Amino acid sequence: VQLVESGGGLVQPGGSLNLSCAASGSSFSSYAMRWHRQAPGKERELVALMSSHGSITEYAESVKGRFTISRDNAKNTVYLQMNSLKSEDTAVYFCNAFRVGKDYWGQGTQVIVSS
Repeated sequence: VQLVESGGGLVQPGGSLNLSCAASGSSFSSYAMRWHRQAPGKERELVALMSSHGSITEYAESVKGRFTISRDNAKNTVYLQMNSLKSEDTAVYFCNAFRVGKDYWGQGTQVIVSS
């Protein structure tokens, strides 16, 4: 599985971005999907996850109520809708596909929240 993120960029505080992660390869629907982020000088942290068929979602406390993870298995794509962005959301965002014995990562997309 190859993962390619897009949709990052520069946004003002309070703004929104919608990240996408397109997967190539087979069996996308068998993978749970996660979004992680890594801010400068900080460790990578889990932001959101969604189970393989979308029935389970979890979010970091810092993004609950502001971020929404979704997926379209027909398009092999997972999304992260980010609203009410704050400066502390500035980071490189990575998508991650995983199942037992398999773990794949994208190259990341930069999100900068600044006025």
